[in-house]
Amino acid sequence: MIAFADHFSQLAARYAQYRPHYPPALVDALAAASLAHGVVWDIGCGNGQLSVALAARFDRVIATDPAQAQLDHAERHPRVEYRCEPAEASSLPDASVDLAVAAQAAHWFDWPRFVPEVGRVVRPGGLIGLVTYFNAELDGEAGALLAAFYADIAPHWPGGRTHVNNRYRDLVLPWPAVEPPAIDPTGGSAPRLAGGAVGAPTPRLASLDLTAQWTRDELFGYVTTWSATARLVAAGGGARLERLGRELTERWPGNEPREIRWPLTIKLTRR
Repeated sequence: MIAFADHFSQLAARYAQYRPHYPPALVDALAAASLAHGVVWDIGCGNGQLSVALAARFDRVIATDPAQAQLDHAERHPRVEYRCEPAEASSLPDASVDLAVAAQAAHWFDWPRFVPEVGRVVRPGGLIGLVTYFNAELDGEAGALLAAFYADIAPHWPGGRTHVNNRYRDLVLPWPAVEPPAIDPTGGSAPRLAGGAVGAPTPRLASLDLTAQWTRDELFGYVTTWSATARLVAAGGGARLERLGRELTERWPGNEPREIRWPLTIKLTRR
């Protein structure tokens, strides 16, 4: 088995509890852009934050992650099959999936090995999607505290975080870009997609917001799932995390739900 940097097995239970789930608009966009709706490969699926949602629009989802601890906490669904295996060496047959998607995972892949593997598994004409979300945002003093914590822990992010920071612009796939379809925002739950033209020299970027209504305690729980937070605590910086907890309590004393936003980027190509 290919060795991988396991940043999340020790955090799997909290990861399942506190990580945000993806908006229906993202699944709608992937389904609309896909030419067929048979088999999906959800790569680096974690606890299945996207896997179960994909099952609403596709016949079968094969969700893989190299960390068994993550899969042990994944939500079950009759059309989702979880497998413990790396992105760079799957057990899927050649040309066997209509869509391959990696959500908040591609920045951890061994890219030179992953590209030929995804090219092998996706059918000609199939869709390949990369999805990432950037730093969480919220309004007011609590948002300023969160931004300051992001800045303080920046040295503790593993190297792959660079790709998240630049919105996957340097993760290049060698197939034609796909225009993400416009998503009807009626009802306010499906944001608009935006980006460049088809045929651009690099795959087109499109953005929408992932949102959640969270309490202060849920936000703090999410912060504890970050790989950089775990590395900060392991390096003896637990006092900084504790300070964030105290400050959030002071400035958000009611613990009422507030809107949290993550700028979400998708990158689509056609095999």
